[in-house]
Amino acid sequence: MFRYEYYLRNKHFPHIWCTGCGCGIILKSLLRAIDRSALSKDEIALISGIGCSSRTPGYVDFNTLHTTHGRALAFATGLKLAKPDLKVIVVSGDGDATAIGGNHFIHTARRNIDITAIIYNNHIYGMTGGQASPTTPLGKRGSTAPYGSIEPDFDISGLAIAAGASFVARSTCYHAVQLDKFIEKGLSKKGFSLIEVLSPCPTYYSRPNRLGTAVDMMRWYKENSIPFARAKDMSAEERRDKVITGILHDIERPEFCEEYKRLTERVKGT
Repeated sequence: MFRYEYYLRNKHFPHIWCTGCGCGIILKSLLRAIDRSALSKDEIALISGIGCSSRTPGYVDFNTLHTTHGRALAFATGLKLAKPDLKVIVVSGDGDATAIGGNHFIHTARRNIDITAIIYNNHIYGMTGGQASPTTPLGKRGSTAPYGSIEPDFDISGLAIAAGASFVARSTCYHAVQLDKFIEKGLSKKGFSLIEVLSPCPTYYSRPNRLGTAVDMMRWYKENSIPFARAKDMSAEERRDKVITGILHDIERPEFCEEYKRLTERVKGT
């Protein structure tokens, strides 16, 4: 029988997340995927930056790093090069990963280094005061956009695909069983894997935008999510304001650590 407690640092509970936050759902999904992947705790390194999602490493009994704002993928890259046998996982928020960390995000995907990144997309800076983030939808409010954001929002998954990631999938906190499978697939994929998860923030995103409770937000995910296979046959108007879920991209590309090893061996032989 699966026991979450086996993977947790129980002395650090209760957690700090708000009631209705999706961070706990994603954490449990990650642990189920790890368990099914048959990875030992010592084989895993879980790394985060700053933000609500980035409290996750403090609660799990793996090799963990809680790093600086936006730099989780940079730390992860260094660790993977130094310890290529580790399964390196990064958890990050939409602001942490695509604002201050945006350049690292692009180049980690471009290098196709063997890291699995899980981006918690709640459309807002949740921990630091509800500021609008790169994924705040046009017209939605935040503490830095009290009359609504006038900036178009980032497509996190689309950016990862364009930059060169090997595996990209999108799900929501409502689709927890699907999310388990996507994370498990990302863990087994060689190269850079990105799993984007739409996650409710009932405190700083829902309230100013009058979106109701966390249950209301989960219901919205249920009613407005469309499988990728179905979305391909829909018009742009039909896809408007919908969440496209599924495996969006899955290709084979040379992996950075292996290419680096080949380079060093070649140089040594000259």
